[in-house]
Amino acid sequence: MTGVEHVAVRGGVYRDSVTLLRISQAASDTPGVTAAQVAMATPLNIELAEGLGFRVPDGAGQNELLITLRGDDDAALAAGLSAVEGALNAAPAAAAAGTGIARPRTVRSAAAMAPAAAIVQLSVPGSSVIGEALDAIAAGRHVMIFSDNVPVEQEVSLKTTAEAAGVLVMGPDCGTAMIGGVGLGFANALRDNDSGPRVGVVAASGTGAQQLTCLLDDAGVTVSHVLGVGGRDLSEAVAGRSTLAALRMLDEDPGTDHIVLISKPPHPATAATVLAATAASGTPVTTVLLGPGSPDITAGVERVLAAVGAPVPVWRRWEPATGGAAGGEPLAAARQGALRGLFSGGTLADEAMLVAGAVLGDIRSNIPLRPDLALPVSATQHGRPQLAGLGRAILDLGDDEFTLGRPHPMI
Repeated sequence: MTGVEHVAVRGGVYRDSVTLLRISQAASDTPGVTAAQVAMATPLNIELAEGLGFRVPDGAGQNELLITLRGDDDAALAAGLSAVEGALNAAPAAAAAGTGIARPRTVRSAAAMAPAAAIVQLSVPGSSVIGEALDAIAAGRHVMIFSDNVPVEQEVSLKTTAEAAGVLVMGPDCGTAMIGGVGLGFANALRDNDSGPRVGVVAASGTGAQQLTCLLDDAGVTVSHVLGVGGRDLSEAVAGRSTLAALRMLDEDPGTDHIVLISKPPHPATAATVLAATAASGTPVTTVLLGPGSPDITAGVERVLAAVGAPVPVWRRWEPATGGAAGGEPLAAARQGALRGLFSGGTLADEAMLVAGAVLGDIRSNIPLRPDLALPVSATQHGRPQLAGLGRAILDLGDDEFTLGRPHPMI
């Protein structure tokens, strides 16, 4: 590698992955900077830095900040470092600007400073979630846990504690929520009609919630709230704890006329418990629980539209290009080989496997529809898919094994 380099490991500094991406971009945009990565020193990020030709000091830990820069000359490197320092300091300064009050350093102190705030949003490493979430619950706040890689036993503990406290835990790995028109995480801009039915959504699925709300919006239906509960909530272990709480909250909401529950394939026993709760709800509920023999998301939305008396629009769709000779067969018919699907959301990957599998047969995956269809560990080792010779396969690149120490692909 040519040019000059700077490699530093800094303790006592944490920024979430979105902020670090922006900081890395600010450095990369500096004239004369040829390579830049600012990230927490996780094993994967160290591997990425070494792939860029940087030599990372031994002993760097995942709770430390790794700064790697390469520039054409000393002036470019100094400008890049200045951009990094400026971006690192900008977010804390902006948060405190104009308040005259020291920024809170804990969830407890933040809750005390903002007694009217109803929700705490957490975006910290998964290993650090439980303490912060317990503090939020103790303060009587609902919690949206954007973080992934939280152990399932900790998720169960948090949701059990939240149930006793009368608050809702959204997540872990909750990337999408909308409360009273305010989007949290990855939220779409949706219409707000003065008249017509208002639909609330309980979602054990981030990308599923996004697809469902976009289709409702296309049909002219207003979404009142989207309560994400985390993709594992309808598993056997978690047993629908947050789903049941969210259903009760929307049932009690005077601004919600109809409820939709959407989930990736649930555990049968948990599904039975949740379906019993939907049947007892005073507000009508439509369920879109993906699985063999169940409707896909679009068909589920059409059931919602029928229930609220809204017409089904002509859905927008993408048509594949054609290949071969002029006026020849569609590209899909002209190509041979194994199906490969790359998704940044588990529910859309599940839906694709259900739809395509009905035509093509079994499809292997890192989030398989059946245990015997699981990809071998070697296929996804180190977060780098190796699918040669494995037949038809669909990957959810947003699953925990791919996002440990790196941004979710939607970012």
